[in-house]
Amino acid sequence: MENFQYTRDNVPLQIQTNNYERLREDQVVCSPAVVNMGPPIYPQVRDHIVWSVFNTIYMNFCCLGFAALVFSIKSRDRKVVGDLEGARHYGSTARCLNVTALVLTILTFLIMIILLAVGVLQIYSSAMQEAQNQHNLFQGNGN
Repeated sequence: MENFQYTRDNVPLQIQTNNYERLREDQVVCSPAVVNMGPPIYPQVRDHIVWSVFNTIYMNFCCLGFAALVFSIKSRDRKVVGDLEGARHYGSTARCLNVTALVLTILTFLIMIILLAVGVLQIYSSAMQEAQNQHNLFQGNGN
């Protein structure tokens, strides 16, 4: 390819600025600017009300779901009033109560399933032992 030099006249879409003074490369231009940020934007305060209602209806372990619902409502009330710090505190308490209710309920269900499985296995082994004893007694090998 050829080495082609672009001049000011061949560069497309370049605006001709003959009426402005060109700056030298060593000059630095600083222009003052004002940025209006507006009112400060605070992060949203989460009140966890849906999670609390779910825990109250389905997983109300030792009334922790109901307590979480009370703190969620308090958090929402504080948010409406404008007390974001109080709303954040109540929301955090509601979250902790929701997590505790969830974990305890899951552990309770797991323990119940394990106990049920162990009970079924125990009944099965007892039934097999009894069947073996009945078979031995029927064969005449009983004690």
